[in-house]
Amino acid sequence: MLEIILALLSFFSLLGIGFILFKKIPSLLELPGDDFPKWPIISILKKGVKSIPGSQKFDYELYLEKILSRVRVLTLKTESKTGNWLTWLRQRRNGHNGHSNGEYWDKLKKVKDGKQL
Repeated sequence: MLEIILALLSFFSLLGIGFILFKKIPSLLELPGDDFPKWPIISILKKGVKSIPGSQKFDYELYLEKILSRVRVLTLKTESKTGNWLTWLRQRRNGHNGHSNGEYWDKLKKVKDGKQL
């Protein structure tokens, strides 16, 4: 029941968004395109960064490469950790908690041989 309500709510929300866009697209097309700066904060930041001594030698692509490689290492560590968790959960679900069942088999052998525990 809840899924039906959420599906209907999503459908009508998308329908409402489509209706608003359909009504507003003509007025949005009439707006002037280049009369105002799009991102004045970015131009201010660029001027501020250029005024820092040594910023002319700064390689943005190298900085981006370092950030992306760190993100990659972080995702690999996360993937490894989740893989370990999945293995642990599967072992737990199957009744293996990482302990050896050697004691169990030793007890069975003793019982089979007629020796008491």
